[in-house]
Amino acid sequence: MSKRKYFGTDGIRGRVGQDPITPELVMRLGFAAGVVLSGEAPPGAHAAVLIGKDTRISGYLLESALQAGLAAAGVDVWLAGPMPTPAIAYLTRALRLSAGVVISASHNPFDDNGIKFFGANGHKLADEVERRIEARMEAAIECRPSAELGKARRVVEADGRYIEFCKSTFPTERDLRGLRIVMDSANGAAYHVAAPVLHELGADVIAVANQPDGLNINRGCGATHPAFLVDEVRRNGAHLGLALDGDGDRLIMVDGSGRVFDGDQLLYIIARDRQRAGLLPGGVVGTVMTNFGMERALGRLGIPFARSAVGDRYVLELLLEKGWFLGGEASGHIVCLDKHTTGDGLISGLQVLDALAATGETLAEACADVQLTPQTLVNVPIARAFDFRAAEPVTAAVREAERQLGDRGRVLLRPSGTEPLLRVMVEGEDAAEVTGLAEAIAATIRAEAAAASG
Repeated sequence: MSKRKYFGTDGIRGRVGQDPITPELVMRLGFAAGVVLSGEAPPGAHAAVLIGKDTRISGYLLESALQAGLAAAGVDVWLAGPMPTPAIAYLTRALRLSAGVVISASHNPFDDNGIKFFGANGHKLADEVERRIEARMEAAIECRPSAELGKARRVVEADGRYIEFCKSTFPTERDLRGLRIVMDSANGAAYHVAAPVLHELGADVIAVANQPDGLNINRGCGATHPAFLVDEVRRNGAHLGLALDGDGDRLIMVDGSGRVFDGDQLLYIIARDRQRAGLLPGGVVGTVMTNFGMERALGRLGIPFARSAVGDRYVLELLLEKGWFLGGEASGHIVCLDKHTTGDGLISGLQVLDALAATGETLAEACADVQLTPQTLVNVPIARAFDFRAAEPVTAAVREAERQLGDRGRVLLRPSGTEPLLRVMVEGEDAAEVTGLAEAIAATIRAEAAAASG
């Protein structure tokens, strides 16, 4: 498979003002996507694309550039404003549009941004379609005649439509009355929809990190900073806390004692509940990063488990290949294909709450059988051109770690698909040993990367 120039594992992402996230390139992207999508529209009809964004200040800039490119290609644009990524996937399908586009860099800092696409079916675009868009980006923009240009319109009640959709995934015979829940929206795209969903289902909701200013998305809050949610749950005497990331597709949860539950544990709770109810055909998909403890716990229930590459798009691909519908990652991306076409942090949270309501268990009780194996993840900044596989000291450090772990653990080095980082993961039986080995490998990588750039 040929390497793509712009698209990574989750669309196109980077620092705003630097390639590829510049107004000029994003306009070319919009035009190229418009040309490709127009070829799939019915004869004589305009293709129509929905654009949503998170709360980064650069969203205004990129939305205008993207809209201009699409309109130049003769594509009509529907503007949803700030909405979670999974909301755009849902609305694209519900409104029968040609595609959906999300302007977001998910969990990244505010000065990054990105573009990702959904097809008319609510799934992320296939690699082959992304390659066609990239190929068209190499050519100049050829604006359509004025009579054929695309138009723009605002989507009325986009937030209300999505709130009702989320609520529809929770059983009508149940509610959340009696629960005090802290809802952390990461000052991101779900700031105006997450708390209302829980409130309308009956919960006493304390909304936090729901005052975006364009610069504070993911800053010390959200799914990537669980300490904030832990403090808020304790301070408010809440039963539970839910935290999303900046674009609303990741979830972590916290119980009243302040214990954090990651995506592996939450996925297990959902799978166990689906099996109990006789609603789990097949098995569960995780990734190469999924904790061995979760895999073993599923095995004790007789639930098959398979691993994909890291990234929710690869989890989804394997689910579709196997005909299963439940999968996810420790980071909190959870895919419930019986409820949505893509990972949705808020809907995943509702599935966990439903499971707890069905049994009367706490979070800790529901996943008590998951004994997580010690696992350390170290993120090492590297230049994108650095080839860690060709650095002999790095491969030697990995071999030595694997020798020490034997069959009691594993080592995984993985370039991030969204940031200039090399992720070093070591898993084993002894926490101190695992941490030491991960730091040793990371130190070697830092030294080699510095030498290569010097």
